[in-house]
Amino acid sequence: MKRKPLLMAFAAAVLLVLAAAGTSFSSGPGAPASATATGALQATAGCGKAPTLTSGTHTIQSGGQTRSYILRVPAGYDSNHPYRLVFGFHWRGGTAGDVDSGGADGYNWSYYGLRRLADNANNSTIFVAPQGIGNGWANSGGQDVAFVDAMVSQIESGLCVDTTQVFAAGFSYGGAMSYALACSRATVFRAVAVYSGANLSGCNGGTQPVAYMGLHGIRDNVLPISLGRELRDTFVRANGCTPQNPPEPAYGSLTHIITAYSGCRSGYPVVWAAFDGAGHDPGPIDGSTGDGWRTWTSAAVWQFFTQFGSDTPPPPPSGSQKIVGQQSGRCLDINNFTTANGTQAQLWDCNGGSNQRWTYTAGKQLVVYGNKCLGVGQAAGNGTPAAIWDCSGQADQQWNINPDGTITAVQSALCLDAGGQGTANGTKVQLWSCTGGANQHWRLEN
Repeated sequence: MKRKPLLMAFAAAVLLVLAAAGTSFSSGPGAPASATATGALQATAGCGKAPTLTSGTHTIQSGGQTRSYILRVPAGYDSNHPYRLVFGFHWRGGTAGDVDSGGADGYNWSYYGLRRLADNANNSTIFVAPQGIGNGWANSGGQDVAFVDAMVSQIESGLCVDTTQVFAAGFSYGGAMSYALACSRATVFRAVAVYSGANLSGCNGGTQPVAYMGLHGIRDNVLPISLGRELRDTFVRANGCTPQNPPEPAYGSLTHIITAYSGCRSGYPVVWAAFDGAGHDPGPIDGSTGDGWRTWTSAAVWQFFTQFGSDTPPPPPSGSQKIVGQQSGRCLDINNFTTANGTQAQLWDCNGGSNQRWTYTAGKQLVVYGNKCLGVGQAAGNGTPAAIWDCSGQADQQWNINPDGTITAVQSALCLDAGGQGTANGTKVQLWSCTGGANQHWRLEN
Protein backbone atom coordinates (compact mmCIF):
# COMPACT_ATOMS: atom_id res chain seq x y z
CA MET A 1 0.00 0.00 0.00
CA LYS A 2 2.85 2.42 0.67
CA ARG A 3 4.07 4.45 -2.25
CA LYS A 4 7.12 6.13 -0.71
CA PRO A 5 8.84 7.19 -3.97
CA LEU A 6 5.69 9.04 -5.01
CA LEU A 7 5.33 10.60 -1.58
CA MET A 8 8.92 11.85 -1.59
CA ALA A 9 8.33 13.44 -4.98
CA PHE A 10 5.20 14.99 -3.55
CA ALA A 11 7.11 16.41 -0.59
CA ALA A 12 9.35 18.36 -2.94
CA ALA A 13 6.29 20.04 -4.44
CA VAL A 14 4.42 20.76 -1.21
CA LEU A 15 5.94 24.17 -0.51
CA LEU A 16 5.07 25.38 -3.99
CA VAL A 17 1.48 24.22 -3.63
CA LEU A 18 1.14 25.61 -0.11
CA ALA A 19 2.20 29.03 -1.35
CA ALA A 20 -1.01 29.19 -3.36
CA ALA A 21 -3.19 27.29 -0.92
CA GLY A 22 -4.81 30.32 0.63
CA THR A 23 -6.42 31.38 -2.64
CA SER A 24 -10.22 31.27 -2.69
CA PHE A 25 -11.01 29.65 -5.99
CA SER A 26 -14.17 30.40 -7.89
CA SER A 27 -16.76 27.70 -7.50
CA GLY A 28 -17.47 27.01 -11.15
CA PRO A 29 -20.94 25.85 -12.18
CA GLY A 30 -23.49 25.68 -9.37
CA ALA A 31 -24.14 22.55 -7.36
CA PRO A 32 -26.79 20.18 -8.71
CA ALA A 33 -30.23 21.44 -7.73
CA SER A 34 -31.26 18.08 -6.28
CA ALA A 35 -28.54 18.04 -3.65
CA THR A 36 -29.29 18.65 0.00
CA ALA A 37 -27.32 18.10 3.18
CA THR A 38 -29.94 17.08 5.70
CA GLY A 39 -33.37 17.48 4.12
CA ALA A 40 -35.75 14.79 2.92
CA LEU A 41 -34.48 12.43 0.28
CA GLN A 42 -35.14 13.55 -3.27
CA ALA A 43 -35.43 10.95 -6.01
CA THR A 44 -32.85 11.55 -8.70
CA ALA A 45 -33.61 11.30 -12.40
CA GLY A 46 -31.91 7.91 -12.48
CA CYS A 47 -34.42 6.30 -10.11
CA GLY A 48 -37.07 3.98 -11.46
CA LYS A 49 -35.51 3.45 -14.88
CA ALA A 50 -32.88 1.29 -16.52
CA PRO A 51 -29.39 2.50 -15.59
CA THR A 52 -27.47 4.45 -18.21
CA LEU A 53 -24.13 4.01 -16.41
CA THR A 54 -22.28 0.81 -15.58
CA SER A 55 -19.12 -0.06 -13.69
CA GLY A 56 -15.96 0.97 -15.49
CA THR A 57 -14.18 4.07 -16.78
CA HIS A 58 -16.28 6.99 -18.01
CA THR A 59 -15.42 10.33 -19.58
CA ILE A 60 -17.17 13.65 -19.21
CA GLN A 61 -16.68 17.19 -20.50
CA SER A 62 -15.90 19.76 -17.82
CA GLY A 63 -14.40 23.22 -18.24
CA GLY A 64 -13.58 22.55 -21.89
CA GLN A 65 -11.60 19.41 -21.00
CA THR A 66 -12.28 15.70 -21.26
CA ARG A 67 -12.07 14.31 -17.73
CA SER A 68 -12.42 10.71 -16.59
CA TYR A 69 -13.56 8.72 -13.58
CA ILE A 70 -14.01 5.08 -12.58
CA LEU A 71 -17.45 3.99 -11.40
CA ARG A 72 -18.34 0.97 -9.24
CA VAL A 73 -22.05 0.09 -9.29
CA PRO A 74 -23.07 -2.50 -6.65
CA ALA A 75 -23.89 -6.04 -7.68
CA GLY A 76 -27.62 -6.54 -7.90
CA TYR A 77 -28.26 -2.83 -8.52
CA ASP A 78 -31.95 -1.94 -8.03
CA SER A 79 -33.12 1.21 -9.81
CA ASN A 80 -35.90 1.64 -7.26
CA HIS A 81 -33.49 1.85 -4.33
CA PRO A 82 -31.58 5.13 -3.77
CA TYR A 83 -27.91 4.37 -3.11
CA ARG A 84 -25.22 6.04 -1.04
CA LEU A 85 -22.56 7.74 -3.23
CA VAL A 86 -18.90 7.83 -2.11
CA PHE A 87 -16.10 9.65 -3.96
CA GLY A 88 -12.53 8.41 -3.38
CA PHE A 89 -9.80 10.90 -4.33
CA HIS A 90 -6.24 9.78 -5.06
CA TRP A 91 -3.02 11.25 -3.68
CA ARG A 92 -0.34 13.28 -5.52
CA GLY A 93 1.10 11.02 -8.20
CA GLY A 94 -1.65 8.45 -7.68
CA THR A 95 -4.46 7.60 -10.06
CA ALA A 96 -8.13 6.78 -10.07
CA GLY A 97 -7.07 3.23 -10.87
CA ASP A 98 -4.99 3.04 -7.70
CA VAL A 99 -8.00 4.01 -5.57
CA ASP A 100 -10.37 1.69 -7.40
CA SER A 101 -8.07 -1.34 -7.54
CA GLY A 102 -6.64 -1.01 -4.04
CA GLY A 103 -3.08 -1.26 -5.37
CA ALA A 104 -0.90 -3.99 -3.90
CA ASP A 105 -3.58 -4.89 -1.34
CA GLY A 106 -6.20 -5.29 -4.05
CA TYR A 107 -9.90 -5.48 -3.25
CA ASN A 108 -9.31 -5.25 0.51
CA TRP A 109 -7.98 -1.69 0.12
CA SER A 110 -10.23 -0.56 -2.74
CA TYR A 111 -11.48 2.97 -1.96
CA TYR A 112 -9.38 3.01 1.22
CA GLY A 113 -11.04 -0.23 2.37
CA LEU A 114 -14.56 1.21 2.22
CA ARG A 115 -15.73 -0.84 -0.76
CA ARG A 116 -15.08 -4.11 1.06
CA LEU A 117 -17.06 -2.91 4.08
CA ALA A 118 -19.92 -1.68 1.89
CA ASP A 119 -20.08 -5.01 0.07
CA ASN A 120 -20.10 -6.89 3.37
CA ALA A 121 -22.96 -4.71 4.59
CA ASN A 122 -25.63 -4.59 1.92
CA ASN A 123 -24.17 -3.48 -1.42
CA SER A 124 -25.87 -0.12 -0.91
CA THR A 125 -23.04 2.13 -2.07
CA ILE A 126 -21.94 3.45 -5.45
CA PHE A 127 -18.23 4.33 -5.54
CA VAL A 128 -16.50 6.88 -7.77
CA ALA A 129 -12.74 7.36 -8.29
CA PRO A 130 -12.08 10.59 -10.24
CA GLN A 131 -8.80 11.23 -12.08
CA GLY A 132 -6.96 14.45 -11.27
CA ILE A 133 -5.18 16.61 -13.82
CA GLY A 134 -1.48 15.73 -13.77
CA ASN A 135 -2.34 13.17 -11.08
CA GLY A 136 -3.11 15.99 -8.63
CA TRP A 137 -5.88 18.25 -7.38
CA ALA A 138 -4.63 21.82 -7.79
CA ASN A 139 -8.23 22.90 -8.47
CA SER A 140 -7.01 25.89 -10.49
CA GLY A 141 -9.87 28.30 -11.02
CA GLY A 142 -12.18 25.82 -9.29
CA GLN A 143 -11.88 23.38 -12.21
CA ASP A 144 -11.81 20.28 -10.03
CA VAL A 145 -14.86 21.32 -8.02
CA ALA A 146 -16.64 21.93 -11.34
CA PHE A 147 -15.53 18.43 -12.42
CA VAL A 148 -17.15 16.99 -9.29
CA ASP A 149 -20.35 18.94 -10.03
CA ALA A 150 -20.43 17.40 -13.51
CA MET A 151 -19.89 13.88 -12.17
CA VAL A 152 -22.60 14.23 -9.53
CA SER A 153 -25.03 15.47 -12.17
CA GLN A 154 -24.20 12.66 -14.61
CA ILE A 155 -24.35 9.93 -11.96
CA GLU A 156 -27.64 11.18 -10.50
CA SER A 157 -29.12 11.22 -14.01
CA GLY A 158 -27.96 7.71 -14.84
CA LEU A 159 -28.34 5.94 -11.48
CA CYS A 160 -30.62 6.07 -8.44
CA VAL A 161 -28.78 8.09 -5.76
CA ASP A 162 -29.80 9.09 -2.24
CA THR A 163 -29.04 12.81 -2.35
CA THR A 164 -28.72 12.96 1.45
CA GLN A 165 -25.95 10.34 1.41
CA VAL A 166 -23.11 11.77 -0.71
CA PHE A 167 -19.60 11.50 0.78
CA ALA A 168 -15.96 12.22 -0.08
CA ALA A 169 -12.74 10.65 1.19
CA GLY A 170 -9.16 11.14 0.10
CA PHE A 171 -5.55 10.85 1.17
CA SER A 172 -2.95 13.65 1.02
CA TYR A 173 -3.75 15.70 -2.11
CA GLY A 174 -7.00 13.72 -2.28
CA GLY A 175 -7.67 14.77 1.30
CA ALA A 176 -7.09 18.38 0.25
CA MET A 177 -9.67 17.93 -2.49
CA SER A 178 -12.16 16.43 -0.03
CA TYR A 179 -11.59 19.47 2.20
CA ALA A 180 -12.18 21.82 -0.76
CA LEU A 181 -15.52 20.11 -1.36
CA ALA A 182 -16.45 20.43 2.32
CA CYS A 183 -15.77 24.16 2.01
CA SER A 184 -17.61 24.81 -1.25
CA ARG A 185 -20.20 22.03 -1.51
CA ALA A 186 -21.55 21.68 2.03
CA THR A 187 -25.07 21.37 0.61
CA VAL A 188 -24.01 18.46 -1.60
CA PHE A 189 -21.71 16.36 0.63
CA ARG A 190 -23.12 14.98 3.87
CA ALA A 191 -19.67 14.25 5.29
CA VAL A 192 -16.01 14.08 4.30
CA ALA A 193 -13.02 12.13 5.60
CA VAL A 194 -9.60 13.74 5.15
CA TYR A 195 -6.61 11.40 5.51
CA SER A 196 -3.39 13.36 6.19
CA GLY A 197 -4.51 16.43 4.25
CA ALA A 198 -3.67 20.13 4.02
CA ASN A 199 -5.09 23.22 2.33
CA LEU A 200 -3.68 22.43 -1.12
CA SER A 201 -6.83 22.65 -3.25
CA GLY A 202 -8.27 25.84 -1.80
CA CYS A 203 -11.26 26.54 0.38
CA ASN A 204 -13.99 28.59 -1.26
CA GLY A 205 -16.34 28.98 1.69
CA GLY A 206 -15.75 26.90 4.78
CA THR A 207 -18.46 28.65 6.80
CA GLN A 208 -21.34 26.19 6.31
CA PRO A 209 -21.50 23.08 8.48
CA VAL A 210 -20.60 19.66 7.12
CA ALA A 211 -19.78 16.50 9.06
CA TYR A 212 -15.99 16.28 9.14
CA MET A 213 -13.47 13.56 10.07
CA GLY A 214 -9.75 14.21 9.99
CA LEU A 215 -7.08 11.50 10.34
CA HIS A 216 -3.40 12.43 10.68
CA GLY A 217 -0.13 10.97 11.92
CA ILE A 218 2.02 12.77 14.48
CA ARG A 219 5.13 11.61 12.56
CA ASP A 220 3.95 12.92 9.19
CA ASN A 221 7.05 14.36 7.49
CA VAL A 222 5.29 15.33 4.25
CA LEU A 223 2.26 17.25 5.52
CA PRO A 224 2.84 17.91 9.24
CA ILE A 225 -0.06 17.25 11.58
CA SER A 226 -0.40 20.97 12.28
CA LEU A 227 -1.76 21.37 8.73
CA GLY A 228 -4.40 18.75 9.39
CA ARG A 229 -5.39 20.47 12.61
CA GLU A 230 -5.98 23.70 10.66
CA LEU A 231 -8.43 21.92 8.34
CA ARG A 232 -10.21 20.35 11.29
CA ASP A 233 -10.56 23.68 13.08
CA THR A 234 -12.31 25.19 10.05
CA PHE A 235 -15.23 22.87 10.72
CA VAL A 236 -14.95 23.03 14.49
CA ARG A 237 -15.93 26.67 13.93
CA ALA A 238 -18.44 26.11 11.12
CA ASN A 239 -20.18 23.29 13.00
CA GLY A 240 -20.38 25.25 16.25
CA CYS A 241 -18.33 22.71 18.22
CA THR A 242 -16.71 23.50 21.55
CA PRO A 243 -13.03 24.27 20.84
CA GLN A 244 -10.54 21.93 22.47
CA ASN A 245 -7.12 20.40 22.03
CA PRO A 246 -8.01 16.73 21.61
CA PRO A 247 -5.51 14.20 22.99
CA GLU A 248 -2.99 12.70 20.62
CA PRO A 249 -0.84 9.61 21.19
CA ALA A 250 2.71 9.94 22.46
CA TYR A 251 5.62 9.45 20.08
CA GLY A 252 6.61 5.78 20.20
CA SER A 253 3.25 4.60 21.54
CA LEU A 254 2.27 3.11 18.16
CA THR A 255 -1.40 3.70 18.96
CA HIS A 256 -4.23 5.96 17.83
CA ILE A 257 -6.74 8.18 19.63
CA ILE A 258 -10.13 9.12 18.17
CA THR A 259 -11.90 12.14 19.66
CA ALA A 260 -15.44 13.31 18.90
CA TYR A 261 -15.87 17.01 19.62
CA SER A 262 -18.66 18.09 21.95
CA GLY A 263 -21.16 20.88 21.45
CA CYS A 264 -21.38 20.49 17.66
CA ARG A 265 -24.56 21.41 15.82
CA SER A 266 -26.90 18.41 15.69
CA GLY A 267 -26.09 16.24 12.69
CA TYR A 268 -22.70 17.88 12.07
CA PRO A 269 -20.07 16.11 14.17
CA VAL A 270 -16.34 16.72 13.99
CA VAL A 271 -14.05 13.75 14.72
CA TRP A 272 -10.27 13.85 14.99
CA ALA A 273 -8.16 10.68 14.75
CA ALA A 274 -4.45 11.09 15.52
CA PHE A 275 -2.02 8.20 15.27
CA ASP A 276 1.60 7.32 15.94
CA GLY A 277 3.58 4.89 13.83
CA ALA A 278 3.27 5.22 10.08
CA GLY A 279 4.18 8.69 8.83
CA HIS A 280 2.33 10.11 5.82
CA ASP A 281 -0.06 7.25 5.35
CA PRO A 282 -3.81 6.45 5.23
CA GLY A 283 -3.44 2.91 6.59
CA PRO A 284 -1.50 2.87 9.88
CA ILE A 285 -1.57 -0.27 12.01
CA ASP A 286 -1.39 -0.05 15.79
CA GLY A 287 1.76 -1.57 17.26
CA SER A 288 3.66 -1.07 14.03
CA THR A 289 5.41 1.57 11.95
CA GLY A 290 4.06 -0.16 8.86
CA ASP A 291 0.72 -0.06 7.12
CA GLY A 292 -1.79 -2.29 5.35
CA TRP A 293 -5.42 -2.99 4.67
CA ARG A 294 -5.92 -4.32 8.21
CA THR A 295 -5.67 -0.76 9.47
CA TRP A 296 -8.29 0.62 11.85
CA THR A 297 -8.93 3.65 9.61
CA SER A 298 -11.29 1.87 7.19
CA ALA A 299 -13.76 0.82 9.88
CA ALA A 300 -13.52 4.21 11.59
CA VAL A 301 -14.37 6.14 8.43
CA TRP A 302 -17.08 3.68 7.40
CA GLN A 303 -18.70 4.00 10.83
CA PHE A 304 -18.50 7.80 10.56
CA PHE A 305 -20.18 7.84 7.14
CA THR A 306 -22.87 5.28 7.90
CA GLN A 307 -24.06 6.92 11.13
CA PHE A 308 -26.09 9.43 9.12
CA GLY A 309 -29.71 8.53 8.59
CA SER A 310 -31.70 8.51 5.39
CA ASP A 311 -35.41 8.68 4.73
CA THR A 312 -35.08 5.37 2.88
CA PRO A 313 -33.01 3.03 5.04
CA PRO A 314 -31.07 0.41 3.05
CA PRO A 315 -32.37 -3.14 2.95
CA PRO A 316 -30.86 -5.71 5.33
CA PRO A 317 -27.48 -7.04 4.19
CA SER A 318 -27.77 -9.63 1.47
CA GLY A 319 -27.74 -13.05 3.09
CA SER A 320 -28.05 -11.66 6.62
CA GLN A 321 -30.18 -13.56 9.13
CA LYS A 322 -31.35 -13.49 12.70
CA ILE A 323 -29.70 -15.92 15.12
CA VAL A 324 -32.42 -17.06 17.52
CA GLY A 325 -31.85 -18.92 20.79
CA GLN A 326 -33.80 -22.19 20.88
CA GLN A 327 -34.50 -21.95 24.61
CA SER A 328 -35.34 -18.24 24.80
CA GLY A 329 -36.83 -17.49 21.37
CA ARG A 330 -34.82 -14.25 21.52
CA CYS A 331 -32.25 -12.90 19.08
CA LEU A 332 -28.48 -12.58 19.27
CA ASP A 333 -28.30 -8.80 19.74
CA ILE A 334 -25.81 -5.96 20.18
CA ASN A 335 -27.23 -3.63 22.81
CA ASN A 336 -28.65 -0.29 21.64
CA PHE A 337 -27.00 -0.52 18.19
CA THR A 338 -23.59 -0.01 19.82
CA THR A 339 -20.61 -0.35 17.47
CA ALA A 340 -17.81 -0.02 20.03
CA ASN A 341 -15.17 -2.75 20.03
CA GLY A 342 -15.59 -5.12 22.97
CA THR A 343 -19.39 -4.81 23.23
CA GLN A 344 -20.68 -8.18 24.43
CA ALA A 345 -23.54 -9.84 22.58
CA GLN A 346 -26.78 -10.52 24.43
CA LEU A 347 -30.28 -11.94 24.04
CA TRP A 348 -33.10 -9.55 23.17
CA ASP A 349 -36.58 -9.66 21.68
CA CYS A 350 -36.26 -10.00 17.90
CA ASN A 351 -37.05 -6.69 16.21
CA GLY A 352 -35.40 -6.91 12.78
CA GLY A 353 -32.85 -4.20 13.58
CA SER A 354 -29.42 -4.13 11.96
CA ASN A 355 -27.93 -4.93 15.39
CA GLN A 356 -29.62 -8.35 15.11
CA ARG A 357 -28.79 -9.14 11.49
CA TRP A 358 -25.77 -11.42 11.02
CA THR A 359 -23.98 -12.49 7.85
CA TYR A 360 -22.06 -15.76 7.89
CA THR A 361 -19.17 -15.31 5.48
CA ALA A 362 -17.07 -17.74 3.48
CA GLY A 363 -14.31 -17.01 5.99
CA LYS A 364 -16.54 -18.36 8.80
CA GLN A 365 -17.09 -14.90 10.31
CA LEU A 366 -20.33 -13.73 11.88
CA VAL A 367 -20.57 -10.10 10.74
CA VAL A 368 -22.93 -7.41 12.03
CA TYR A 369 -23.25 -3.81 10.72
CA GLY A 370 -21.15 -4.88 7.75
CA ASN A 371 -17.81 -4.36 9.50
CA LYS A 372 -17.94 -5.83 13.01
CA CYS A 373 -17.17 -9.48 13.70
CA LEU A 374 -18.21 -11.62 16.63
CA GLY A 375 -14.99 -12.64 18.40
CA VAL A 376 -13.66 -14.08 21.63
CA GLY A 377 -9.94 -13.29 21.80
CA GLN A 378 -6.92 -15.52 21.38
CA ALA A 379 -6.99 -17.19 24.82
CA ALA A 380 -10.68 -18.02 25.05
CA GLY A 381 -12.08 -20.32 27.73
CA ASN A 382 -15.31 -20.96 29.62
CA GLY A 383 -17.05 -17.67 30.34
CA THR A 384 -15.21 -15.66 27.70
CA PRO A 385 -17.58 -12.95 26.39
CA ALA A 386 -18.67 -13.19 22.77
CA ALA A 387 -18.18 -9.58 21.66
CA ILE A 388 -17.89 -7.51 18.50
CA TRP A 389 -14.58 -6.24 17.14
CA ASP A 390 -13.23 -4.80 13.92
CA CYS A 391 -13.04 -7.75 11.51
CA SER A 392 -9.45 -9.00 11.36
CA GLY A 393 -9.72 -12.36 9.61
CA GLN A 394 -8.05 -14.06 12.58
CA ALA A 395 -9.10 -17.45 13.98
CA ASP A 396 -10.58 -15.95 17.15
CA GLN A 397 -13.33 -14.45 14.94
CA GLN A 398 -14.22 -17.69 13.14
CA TRP A 399 -17.20 -19.93 13.89
CA ASN A 400 -18.66 -23.25 12.80
CA ILE A 401 -22.44 -23.34 12.38
CA ASN A 402 -23.22 -27.00 13.02
CA PRO A 403 -26.12 -29.20 11.80
CA ASP A 404 -27.22 -29.84 15.41
CA GLY A 405 -27.89 -26.14 15.99
CA THR A 406 -24.77 -25.36 17.97
CA ILE A 407 -22.33 -22.62 16.99
CA THR A 408 -18.76 -23.38 17.99
CA ALA A 409 -15.61 -21.26 18.02
CA VAL A 410 -13.14 -22.60 15.46
CA GLN A 411 -10.14 -21.96 17.71
CA SER A 412 -11.40 -23.48 20.96
CA ALA A 413 -14.34 -25.70 19.86
CA LEU A 414 -16.36 -24.18 22.72
CA CYS A 415 -20.07 -23.44 22.22
CA LEU A 416 -21.86 -20.12 21.91
CA ASP A 417 -23.84 -20.10 25.14
CA ALA A 418 -26.59 -17.99 26.78
CA GLY A 419 -25.01 -17.36 30.18
CA GLY A 420 -26.48 -19.22 33.16
CA GLN A 421 -29.10 -20.79 30.88
CA GLY A 422 -30.76 -17.36 30.95
CA THR A 423 -33.65 -16.52 28.68
CA ALA A 424 -34.44 -12.92 29.66
CA ASN A 425 -33.68 -9.78 27.68
CA GLY A 426 -30.11 -8.71 28.40
CA THR A 427 -28.75 -12.22 29.06
CA LYS A 428 -25.09 -12.11 28.08
CA VAL A 429 -23.73 -14.50 25.47
CA GLN A 430 -20.42 -16.25 26.08
CA LEU A 431 -18.31 -19.31 25.33
CA TRP A 432 -18.77 -22.50 27.34
CA SER A 433 -17.99 -26.19 27.05
CA CYS A 434 -20.59 -27.84 24.87
CA THR A 435 -23.19 -29.55 27.07
CA GLY A 436 -26.05 -30.20 24.66
CA GLY A 437 -28.25 -27.76 26.57
CA ALA A 438 -30.99 -25.79 24.86
CA ASN A 439 -29.17 -22.55 25.80
CA GLN A 440 -26.43 -23.59 23.36
CA HIS A 441 -28.72 -24.27 20.42
CA TRP A 442 -29.56 -21.65 17.83
CA ARG A 443 -31.52 -21.40 14.63
CA LEU A 444 -31.04 -19.05 11.67
CA GLU A 445 -34.09 -17.16 10.45
CA ASN A 446 -34.59 -14.66 7.64
